[in-house]
Amino acid sequence: MRWTLKSAPEKEKVQKLAKELQINSTIASILCQRGIETFDAAKKFFRPSLDDIHDPFLLKDMNLAVDRIETAISNNENILIYGDYDVDGTTAVSLVSSYLKTIYPNVATYIPDRYAEGYGVSYMGIDFAQDNDFSLIIALDCGIKAIDKVAYAKEKNIDFIICDHHKPGEEIPKAVAVLNAKREDCSYPFDELCGCGVGFKLIQALGVSRNQTIEDFLPYLDLVATAIAADIVPMNGENRVLAFYGLQVINQSPRNGIKALIHQSKKTELTITDVVFTIAPRINAAGRMKHGNYAVELLTEMDFDSAIEFAASIEIFNADRKDLDKKITDEALIQIIDNEEENRFTSVVFQEDWHKGVIGIVASRLIEKYYRPTLVFTKSGDKLAASARSVKGFDVYNALHECSAFIEQFGGHKYAAGLTLLTENYEKFKQKFEEVVKNTIDKELLIPEVSIDAEIDFLEVTPKFFRIIQQMAPFGPQNMRPVFKTSCVRDNGYGKQVGADKTHLKLNVFQGDNKQTFNSIGFGLGDKIEHVQNDFDVVYSLDENEWNGRKSIQLLLKDLK
Repeated sequence: MRWTLKSAPEKEKVQKLAKELQINSTIASILCQRGIETFDAAKKFFRPSLDDIHDPFLLKDMNLAVDRIETAISNNENILIYGDYDVDGTTAVSLVSSYLKTIYPNVATYIPDRYAEGYGVSYMGIDFAQDNDFSLIIALDCGIKAIDKVAYAKEKNIDFIICDHHKPGEEIPKAVAVLNAKREDCSYPFDELCGCGVGFKLIQALGVSRNQTIEDFLPYLDLVATAIAADIVPMNGENRVLAFYGLQVINQSPRNGIKALIHQSKKTELTITDVVFTIAPRINAAGRMKHGNYAVELLTEMDFDSAIEFAASIEIFNADRKDLDKKITDEALIQIIDNEEENRFTSVVFQEDWHKGVIGIVASRLIEKYYRPTLVFTKSGDKLAASARSVKGFDVYNALHECSAFIEQFGGHKYAAGLTLLTENYEKFKQKFEEVVKNTIDKELLIPEVSIDAEIDFLEVTPKFFRIIQQMAPFGPQNMRPVFKTSCVRDNGYGKQVGADKTHLKLNVFQGDNKQTFNSIGFGLGDKIEHVQNDFDVVYSLDENEWNGRKSIQLLLKDLK
């Protein structure tokens, strides 16, 4: 791995902030690196306030969206809540539909079938709306590029409200309202809301005329926090406030569906990391292995016993998903070796019987082995569909744009995207994608980077130091858990490889004459055991370990040299 130490902020700013907050200079430096340079900014950061949630009407077209929904309610129209089949989409559909049903009965939900319809707004979904007399579709976490689909719906006298957060194309669909903070003509103060976050702004706006305040919407924030965590959007600005309060709801009074998932996991208190690795994969598994409707039914279920049954079914889907993604990952790795492609700038693999629901996960697994932009293709109808994943610092969306001559349809973000193409264009696309990446990627980006916030001695790692670090949560992009480097440490002689296949490393480390040892775990670092016989340097983050009721500070090792 590349160890990169972040540049130090201005000394005067660090000293001033350390004095004002009565904290040590290392923590003050980390805050300054994150743009928190004043007492007021720190107060806002450490004490997220509901006052910092923006007025929803600052989103362009919000007044049009609210007016159209109020008209639908007045005219007794049927409203269809339509959303993507991933965590962000299913939580958004659950959120908007459950709120609307508190004020109006004629509301139904629709999640497209991943295999029959694919991502986003589908013609099949619009036909369903027509056949069932829906005159308004609210599309969540999708729709920003559905120009032809919105036009098709219009011909059938079906209106669209689009709530999306994906990057718009050159043309915006001609819907009644398009809520997307990434629109160039939108001046909303925060443009990194997830799809469920945009849905939350919509219900917040609908509540204004009903004299509802932000406190009335707190029960919905368990869904928003789950989507923020799963969609890996920046954990700053408004997202930080929504996630902070959403975590409180998850831990104190979650809806029955999330409560049932927590019950399955046997966790007592969840962090945002637990949401990412415990709650989100199970919600996702429904859409990957069966149908996203299962997730919506779970998340809107009013009866806890029924929610437990849904959660048990989803647990089976999740177990099946794990087996499948391991099998496909193994097949993909063999394909790369058989094709003698280990030394390319990209990984592009295809097998027509690979399960479409797990190809995104497989792409991420391949990056763990070959650290480079990756696409995993499978057959989808008469076309090929792929999930793309990228490495830190490289925009895979832009790279796909350069290959658009061979692509039927694509969309997504800097680090994750989806696309379809014709079978006959696969080899041409594969060649072009390799060429684009080879010519544009900074070769350093092909080596995994661990970004270090500060270099410290173990003497600094006190209970107070750790407590302040913990208060920086929830962690996520733009506010990652701080990473430290400590030099010349030693293991106390009991270091060992652990795990069924000895892939992890367990150490007890100390530095110099300070005999305080820190329990340390390095996942995937088992092969580094040979480096711990003498002095070595470590890069790590701090975590809490609980054993027999006793809590202690633990080092989560990222790497050692």
